[in-house]
Amino acid sequence: MKSARDSCPCGSTRRYAECCGPWHAGGPAPDPQSLMRSRYSAYVLCNEQYLLATWHPSTRPDTVPFSKNQKWLGLSVIDVSATGDASAEVEFIARSRVSNAAAVRQHERSRFVREGGRWFYVAGDFVR
Repeated sequence: MKSARDSCPCGSTRRYAECCGPWHAGGPAPDPQSLMRSRYSAYVLCNEQYLLATWHPSTRPDTVPFSKNQKWLGLSVIDVSATGDASAEVEFIARSRVSNAAAVRQHERSRFVREGGRWFYVAGDFVR
C-alpha cells in the first residue's frame, strides 16, 4: 500500500493521502474523473477490492486479473463529459509495460453512472 506521503499513482501533483487515498479507504469519489483516476491508481496498487467495489454490478466481473510483471507508466485524461444528470464519460490513455516488452497504450472512453450518491464504472470502449 502507498504511504500517505507518496505521490499519487494517478499522476496528479498531490500526495496519495490527499488524492486517491480517501477513495481507496471507502469514501465516495466526488466525480467521474476522480473515480477513473482512483481506479487507475487501484490497478497500479493491485487493489482488487476497490476495483470491484467501484464497478457497476451490471457489468462487474468476479475477479480482476493482475500481472505481477506489469508496470504502469502513466495516465493522461483526454476528455470528461456529462452525458446525463447521473452519467458521464471519461476518455483517457493509460500506458503500461509487461516485463521487457514494448510499452502499450490503452486509449479508452469509459462510461460512468451515479447511483445512491456514488459513481460507478460501467464499461469502456477502446479508441483507435
